[in-house]
Amino acid sequence: MLIRSKLQSNYASKIMYPGKYTIIISLPLLIFWLLYTYKYVITFSTLSQSEKYIQLSDELSHRYEFLTKNKLLHGSKLPSFSFNEDVLKEAKLTRDKQLQQPTQRENATLLMLVRNWELSGALRSMRSLEDRFNAQYHYDWIFMNDVPFTPEFIEATTSMASGNAYHMLIPTEDWDCPENIDSDFLKERIDIMSEAGILYGQSKSYRNMCHFNSGYFFRQEILNNYDYYFRVEPGVEYFCDFPYDPFQVMHSKNKKYGFVISLREYEQTIPTLWESVEEYIDIDDGETIDMSNNAYDFITGDDIVGNDRAIYVTSNDYNMCHFWTNFEIGDLNFFRSDAYLQFFNHLDAKGGFYYERWGDAPVHSIAASLLLNKDEIIHFDEIGYHHAPYFTCPTSYNLILNQRCLCDPASSQNIPLQTLSCLRRWWKYGSGKTFMNEI
Repeated sequence: MLIRSKLQSNYASKIMYPGKYTIIISLPLLIFWLLYTYKYVITFSTLSQSEKYIQLSDELSHRYEFLTKNKLLHGSKLPSFSFNEDVLKEAKLTRDKQLQQPTQRENATLLMLVRNWELSGALRSMRSLEDRFNAQYHYDWIFMNDVPFTPEFIEATTSMASGNAYHMLIPTEDWDCPENIDSDFLKERIDIMSEAGILYGQSKSYRNMCHFNSGYFFRQEILNNYDYYFRVEPGVEYFCDFPYDPFQVMHSKNKKYGFVISLREYEQTIPTLWESVEEYIDIDDGETIDMSNNAYDFITGDDIVGNDRAIYVTSNDYNMCHFWTNFEIGDLNFFRSDAYLQFFNHLDAKGGFYYERWGDAPVHSIAASLLLNKDEIIHFDEIGYHHAPYFTCPTSYNLILNQRCLCDPASSQNIPLQTLSCLRRWWKYGSGKTFMNEI
């Protein structure tokens, strides 16, 4: 060891080098080093060329290991490209803290519109959401169907739910075509859309579902005692542990509508929807629609945002951006409000839910963008979610570790990375990007 000192030791041999430096070598250490070097030289000289290579390679692979700080934690370690030794420890502490916190619940429910034959997909969705979120909170599950549920469906879903499970039959008058729909003209329109190959253009039941989800699900008596709902569909998956209770975020941050994916709608399904919306905007005349604070620019802008170079040409000012409603968390009181009911009734009178194929996704999205303050809408960036054919996965490496995500953010199916996504537009014209420390 090189030192600038004249320290003496009973076990040291002092050798003076030219200059001011003195080398003090401990005799036991010197003897050990000489013996080890002798053994290494003799052993190394007897090795074959391939064995020498393996030995040297193994030594080099461990020589600078201390620099990477790639330490083990309870049998797990970080990938070789990580240099943060605290990530796994922080992840474990975060999960432990969440599990120790009292599970205060909001007045909310998990809601699924589902048919008996979709039982397998319903159970997969339930298991995923229970494991990732609801096992800690035990929120109720409500299942809706336009025909009676079978005993097998009721038994299986009740068993899977950690909270109470309720099963209800949708009244015929809330599900079937309204009386103002001309059945002959409807058949004609269905045939035309079917021949054109428009998605679900041939399905009357799909039209019933979109109409129900747009204007009637929140009117069901079983929901009267709840303030919030979390829409769940059969056959979906939640990739990550939830880092918070989204219902509590909605309540504490005064949010009315939450989403995870935003993308473009098929214009062929809603050719006259925006025309009807513009009529309503004129009729409202600023009574319930505040253009200075809402997200109108999100659904009407056609400029290029970020590195998205795709140009979408539509026949009107609506750019087709909407929130994908197979995942939505909403305030039921917003949908029960006079403002929303007046908006829905205006659209319903046009007949577009049936003569065309208006979906609940653009209807909910346009209503929220017009009637709500843009800061009342939240993008749940931290929730990993899959509904075929797209998914969303957090991009933060620490967050993926903390929430035990099972998804690849670099995948081509990760919808925020695609030009079809409207998320960048939401960040620019909506409420912006929300980070974990703001939740």
